Amino acid sequence: MRSYEEQRQQKISQESSRQREAVKPLGYVGVPSSSSAQVVPSPREDHDDLLERMLEGDNLRLAYKRVVQNGGAPGVDNITVAELQAYLKTHWELVRSELFVGTYKPSPVKRVEIPKPGGGVRLLGIPTVMDRFLQQALLQVMNPVFDAHFSWYSYGFRQGKRAHDAVKQAQRYIQNGLRWVVDMDLAKFFDRVNHDMLMARIARKVADKRVLLLIRAYLNAGVMANGALERTQEGTPQGGPLSPLLANILLDDLDKELTKRGLRFVRYADDCAPRMHGA
Repeated sequence: MRSYEEQRQQKISQESSRQREAVKPLGYVGVPSSSSAQVVPSPREDHDDLLERMLEGDNLRLAYKRVVQNGGAPGVDNITVAELQAYLKTHWELVRSELFVGTYKPSPVKRVEIPKPGGGVRLLGIPTVMDRFLQQALLQVMNPVFDAHFSWYSYGFRQGKRAHDAVKQAQRYIQNGLRWVVDMDLAKFFDRVNHDMLMARIARKVADKRVLLLIRAYLNAGVMANGALERTQEGTPQGGPLSPLLANILLDDLDKELTKRGLRFVRYADDCAPRMHGA
């Protein structure tokens, strides 16, 4: 028989797979592997030119490739992935100049509901293909800055790590005599992210104010649901390439606090399972 932990992690993996197949704009798969678009992690003061790195030709070409590979439904403007290249030819110079001067305004995300295996729905926000392209380009230069400092025991949406790896680590804990498990799931985590707290944590390593302004713009872009625009004063919509990294940045403080307290744990996005010795 499979252990409880194996069953739980399989459930997480299956649900993630269902989300990708349903809308396929997520950007959760295909996190860039080693490429010329990636940078070596370095201290915060070296990251005041992140926008220039984001807009380098090689990085943009890789981002375009990832967005096309991921496919997926169009956003609120109904522009498809197949139309992205033509759209870029027409609009790229304007978008690029707006990014440099800080006036670019992302489109609202489109609300999509995905059924959960245990009942209820998960709310996703689907960005336009242009915004998916820009988020992917930003992800590729931000990920190396932050990921190298994340906990080894954080497994969700990270390059080279899978749900199966989290299960194996949990099994090692059991083999080492850790019998008590606290199964934590942060309810509606993605819907309740505090924007100011998140931005403060990003600013610890990102000095480029233009990038900080762009991320804030994405957080405040709003959601289009049933033809009406809803303001987003909190939360980071699941559905864009950047969302998983933002979640891991915010939850990294949780990982460090658990480590500080001497607790062994496994975290997969907003699911966490600390372990301890039994009495």
